[in-house]
Amino acid sequence: MANAIMNAQDAISASLAECYVTIGTQVYNFMQAINLEAKMEKTKSEVPILGRTGKGNKTTGWKGTGSATFHYNTSIFRSLLYDYKNSGKDMYFDIQIINSDPTSTIGTQEIILKGCNMDGGILAKFDADGEYLEEDMDFTFEDWEMKKGFDVIKGMRM
Repeated sequence: MANAIMNAQDAISASLAECYVTIGTQVYNFMQAINLEAKMEKTKSEVPILGRTGKGNKTTGWKGTGSATFHYNTSIFRSLLYDYKNSGKDMYFDIQIINSDPTSTIGTQEIILKGCNMDGGILAKFDADGEYLEEDMDFTFEDWEMKKGFDVIKGMRM
């Protein structure tokens, strides 16, 4: 069996991505996003098993969490916090992330995080010694969809 190796061109460029946020019926191109990471954590229960000294693990659900950093140049998320403070009505939104590197042979991946909800956010900020301002946001999400996945790298399948 030949020893297949990944081609360097198939390492996905970190900055060649698109990020869209849908709040209600309004879609925003979040070109000011610096980074975003979303995770799905499986919740498990320990299962006692007769005849074994160790316990098994049974998946019982999952939780979606994420974090993002943006340039501090939009008030969209602050407006959501302001509306919640004044009305008590919380707003959920979707985030769509598209990774596509034209140099790569593996195509595009598109993930939509559904029912996102901010944990909180920065209300005001300045830094007299800084070069530019950015803000971090932690969030949870209720569901997600993989509209398209990367193609399998050539040589990966046996």
